[in-house]
Amino acid sequence: MSEENLLTKLRDAIVNLDFDGSKQLAQEAVAKGIPPNEIITKAISGAMEEVGKKFEASEYFLSELIVAGEIGKEISQMLKPYMKDTEIKKIGKIVIATVKGDLHDIGKNIFGMMMEAAGFEVIDLGNDVPAEAIVDAVRSHKPDIVGLSALLTVTMVEMENVINELKKAGLRDKVKVIIGGAPITEDYARRIGADGYGKDAVVGVDICKAWVGKK
Repeated sequence: MSEENLLTKLRDAIVNLDFDGSKQLAQEAVAKGIPPNEIITKAISGAMEEVGKKFEASEYFLSELIVAGEIGKEISQMLKPYMKDTEIKKIGKIVIATVKGDLHDIGKNIFGMMMEAAGFEVIDLGNDVPAEAIVDAVRSHKPDIVGLSALLTVTMVEMENVINELKKAGLRDKVKVIIGGAPITEDYARRIGADGYGKDAVVGVDICKAWVGKK
């Protein structure tokens, strides 16, 4: 089987949510000497884009999105030992968090998995994260983007608080801020001064990729 066919088969296996088949094909690709970064960009990232399209067309739902993200993450982890430092070239870095007072993290986790599969370095601070901790993470990790999630209407105000704290720390102009979660709207994002709003994980990843020039 040619390298191109193998990578296409791997991409299709991920899209079809075939966990075992995907891992087997990824191992075959490594054994064949295909560079890990090619496996990631051509098969995993390609599969995630395809899954994203299926999700937007309502062919796939949240559960399929989660499974595809898990498969992509698992294969990426499997490839790490085969990667030289020069190959581990990330397209960007993002700090993600569910804001203070909010313990919901399913949406954030799916977004984080998909961002990782798209080639981003993801620093996940978890949930119920105070603004100061997010500001500290921006200061120490120097990300390109900050992703904030909230599921409760009462915690939405914390997003504005984070943006204000980033301003006070003189860091606001150094990062793009994207927000998301059930109660969030485009209008709210604009009102609090966020740079973008992801109505779901797929849209969020597309926005972030465009920001780092990888769309």
